[in-house]
Amino acid sequence: MTWTPQPAWLFCPADRPDRYVKALQRSDIVVLDLEDAVAPGRKRAARDAVEVLINEGVYDMERTVLRINAASSPEHAEDVTLLDRAGVGRVMLAKTERLADLDHLGDRNVIALIETPLGVERCEALADANPVAGLMWGADDLVAGLGGTSSRRPDGGYRDVGRYARSRVLIAAKARHLLAIDAVHMDIDDIEGLRAECEDAAAVGFDATVAIHPSQVEVIRRAYAPSPEQADWAVRLFAAVGQERGVATFEGRMVDGPVYAQAERILRWAAASAQGFDE
Repeated sequence: MTWTPQPAWLFCPADRPDRYVKALQRSDIVVLDLEDAVAPGRKRAARDAVEVLINEGVYDMERTVLRINAASSPEHAEDVTLLDRAGVGRVMLAKTERLADLDHLGDRNVIALIETPLGVERCEALADANPVAGLMWGADDLVAGLGGTSSRRPDGGYRDVGRYARSRVLIAAKARHLLAIDAVHMDIDDIEGLRAECEDAAAVGFDATVAIHPSQVEVIRRAYAPSPEQADWAVRLFAAVGQERGVATFEGRMVDGPVYAQAERILRWAAASAQGFDE
């Protein structure tokens, strides 16, 4: 995995180019959306708006991912034409299900969005595909595809099928050293629920969560950042063990290879978070 973006991503409708610069200022990565955020009658206008942003030099190729319509959509071919004409290099493919869905995307960095029953069933094979740089999962399209009505329990937590899909996508991505991106939190006012979900995502190895509203961005960023206590623990650990990183006891706890790897990740995240907050 050579692309290592910071964790607070933000969806932005592609037919609202006036929001793009603000989204870029607020978030680590903007997911400029040609799919669900754009009404069917606005798809062409959305593509035109993306091309204007690129031609005017506003579009940040390093910090923008363009979400395109699914390969099964009648809009997909025009989306791919836009990618080719405008030189877009980072793409999120909605409802990725088959290896053939990736055929026209060339050597771009592709985030495969796993949000259908077939996509979950095939996520390992999709993760093996050459252009795939990461996997994201989605709960509501998945449950709709299953014939269900709700991805979450009344207390706000995911139902078991969502937890299964989330875990499977995470493991498929990380087994191949790809980015793993957690699903959106649809309840904008549920700040505590979002924070808890992001803290869990960071703890198990997700690299990012995508916001649907700017107010969620800082919550995501702070939740992914290690606490001062975690960072201090990691510093103390490496100061104590030095270069001898075999099995040892540190502050009453056994430490070995996996614990050292967790401590290294904490320090990487702490450094990246500090850099992001300073900018």
